[in-house]
Amino acid sequence: MLTAHKIKILQSLDQKKFRQKYNLFLVEGNKTIKEIPASPYKIREVFSLNPAELHFETAVAAEISAAELKKISFLQHPKDSVAVCELREEKLQENTGIQLILDGIQDPGNLGTLIRLADWFGIAQIICSEDTVDFYNPKVIQASMGSFVRVNIVYQNLENFLQKTKNPVIGTDMEGSNFYQFAFPDRFNLVLGNEGNGIRPEIEKLLTDKITIPRFGKSKATESLNVSMAGGIILGQIFKEK
Repeated sequence: MLTAHKIKILQSLDQKKFRQKYNLFLVEGNKTIKEIPASPYKIREVFSLNPAELHFETAVAAEISAAELKKISFLQHPKDSVAVCELREEKLQENTGIQLILDGIQDPGNLGTLIRLADWFGIAQIICSEDTVDFYNPKVIQASMGSFVRVNIVYQNLENFLQKTKNPVIGTDMEGSNFYQFAFPDRFNLVLGNEGNGIRPEIEKLLTDKITIPRFGKSKATESLNVSMAGGIILGQIFKEK
């Protein structure tokens, strides 16, 4: 039942401190919600305009009105349903191929897009710095378009993590080698830096190689590429060679 108290709790889940307090986050839209039972995440409750469209063994969808859906949705134009899900325990997996290392990504849309890219290219794990935006942020979940259920995302002290890794650490840098001519190994860490500042110095010194996307246009007005755009270009080239 969607009581006033429950509405208040669900509305508070747009903030990290309340997601951690209640150990909950929201997923919106039937398409993504239907993928959750086959993932490591557990659904606590579902609220829907049409519960008959959703069938789960562990949760029963409760019918709500469009007005109620608008109260608990974080979207400007709410979709059909909202699922209340439990946060899961982070587990660092062994790197068996390529993994993304994100250093201080702050924009939820960028993180969501990078999660979606990882899913598209079959990258199983993303390692985020501790100051990277929380991937349970509603905007990240929405931008990932359901890919968060298929990519393992963990937060680590990157300096400590990269000092221990046995795999090459390749990072983006304006002064790096032309990545179109770079021979990527089969197993490595790809570091992408903060939207405004790039990779921080203490992480940059741990890079084994630096790469850059060369500029072919003559205009100098575009100083750099969006980090998720750059990530997509690099991953496309890497997997073109495979």
